[in-house]
Amino acid sequence: MKTNINCLCGTNVSVEYKEEIDLDSHPEILEKIFMGNFMSYKCSFCGKQHKPEYKIKIIWNSKNLNMEVLPELDRGEFYRNKKENPSVETVIGYPEMADRLAIINDNLEPVIIETLKSFLLDKAIENYPDKEINIWYNNKNANGIEFHLDGIRNDEVAVMRVPMEMYEKSLEDFRKRPKNDIYASLRVRSYLSVQNILRHDALK
Repeated sequence: MKTNINCLCGTNVSVEYKEEIDLDSHPEILEKIFMGNFMSYKCSFCGKQHKPEYKIKIIWNSKNLNMEVLPELDRGEFYRNKKENPSVETVIGYPEMADRLAIINDNLEPVIIETLKSFLLDKAIENYPDKEINIWYNNKNANGIEFHLDGIRNDEVAVMRVPMEMYEKSLEDFRKRPKNDIYASLRVRSYLSVQNILRHDALK
């Protein structure tokens, strides 16, 4: 797919991207996503870096993943559109795409990671009620599962860790009670995200 970006300097930046990406065939794209270099374009005149978001589809058969990625600007439209597509998973925004792919790459259950995010966010918002806080999965290591929170302090990232035992306990509970309100509240049709709890107004 070819398109153009209008840079603030007046230059048209030519953009070419794949509307469908097979990560088994192109693992280098996964690396670009994790490194933050995916869909990054530089204006040839002024040097400004552009990182546009377009609707794409990601297929990762070895991980049993069929996912559509919507631009953040399409969030409101997704909530208003009541059509169901059970054959795909949805994420909104490229940061959330990178987050979800990292979770899957580490062989973790996305429902449980989003559940843990909601618990940690509740604590963070309780301590910093006037802040707009975002939480992201970072990695799985010997100390458990690590999350990063931004928005508490300018230009700083807070680190929170959850013991692996808590993850395993939550996973066991989810397998026994997958329709529990805790898990159901995280999903709107094909879209699983802690954002569905945070953005109450968008769901009205």
